[in-house]
Amino acid sequence: MTDTVRKFGLSDEDLAAQKLVFAADAMQGQVAVISGGAGGIGRAVAWHFARMGARIVVTGRKQEKLDELVAALTAAGHQARSEVLDVRSRESVDDFWTRVWEVEGRVDILVNSAGGQFPQAAIDYSPKGWDAVINTNLNGTWHMMQAAAQRWRDAGQGGNIVNIVVVTTHGLYGVAHTVAARSGVIGLSRSVAVEWAPLGIRVNCVAPGAIETDGWNVYSEAARTTYSRSNPMMRVGNSWDVAQACAYLAAPTGNFVTGEVMTVDGGGQLWGETWTTGKPDYFKTEGDT
Repeated sequence: MTDTVRKFGLSDEDLAAQKLVFAADAMQGQVAVISGGAGGIGRAVAWHFARMGARIVVTGRKQEKLDELVAALTAAGHQARSEVLDVRSRESVDDFWTRVWEVEGRVDILVNSAGGQFPQAAIDYSPKGWDAVINTNLNGTWHMMQAAAQRWRDAGQGGNIVNIVVVTTHGLYGVAHTVAARSGVIGLSRSVAVEWAPLGIRVNCVAPGAIETDGWNVYSEAARTTYSRSNPMMRVGNSWDVAQACAYLAAPTGNFVTGEVMTVDGGGQLWGETWTTGKPDYFKTEGDT
């Protein structure tokens, strides 16, 4: 099998079989919107929340991938539907939230997992490449957050937001654009967690470290081989690890938690560095590959 077609991450069959440590009715009667829901982490969150009893609305930019996920969820007896959505467009986001409230009657949870980046030395970013990552990872997250909060406020209903970010407290190199965008999301989340607390809206972040997902094909094999050594546990995590963190924050277990960043990185933030582009020779010491 060539590197370009290698499969990474957990399949729908895997996600349906992962051990569930939360009660199967912990989200019964709730509606969860998951942006980027067809991707590796978003897909795992959708499965986790569905298995906890939530009705799932997943969004993404590719109808085919969304259809595959919804078909798998409904075949397993869960309630799920999807909508194609470009979170970079505020008009599209507002229209989406109007439709969700009309169809579902309520929304309880928003998980912002939509995003993307590409490994490249920051000095070589084009303006278009930079803007694409910032517009999706930061602006798109904000559009979804604010549109949801406005509707919760107008409905007199509280809500719950979980934003997927990255670990920014240790070296993560080769994706400076997403570090900038996700750092903005962290600061934004902490700020509005205070502003929106009187509305009964909680806002938290989950920061994954080296997590194997289907998106790993954008990184070189040389870079991927170092990821297991980027934390003291000497292994990588999977999307279910991140989904469980989201579940803790979104379920009643997180009722007294807001403005926090839950890090899921095997202790990597205490350990060292991650080079998504491969470690430059200049920084290598004896024994490095």
